[in-house]
Amino acid sequence: MGNSDLRRLDREIRVTTKKLEAVRRGEWWPLNGSERRAMARALAGGSYRVARGRSAGRAEEQMDSTGSAAEMRLNAELTALHGERQRLITEAARAKAAKKSSGWF
Repeated sequence: MGNSDLRRLDREIRVTTKKLEAVRRGEWWPLNGSERRAMARALAGGSYRVARGRSAGRAEEQMDSTGSAAEMRLNAELTALHGERQRLITEAARAKAAKKSSGWF
């Protein structure tokens, strides 16, 4: 393990955290392609219904569920990154302890 691996993971953790905050604010840029299509579909359908004078309830629910699915995906990604970072740190500590105990100095 090197510092470069930890720096890379830390950068990915920062990027994923920014994406998660953006999704919580309702921004679309962190969404993947299928999530964007679902949001656009719900938006178009809801605006069509509103233009016809009807309720856009289902479309709003679809947009909310797509946003929460993206939030869950990013949370899982963040958890996996934190786990990988912890694994790398533990691995390095074990290697360092083994190196110290193997020699005289």
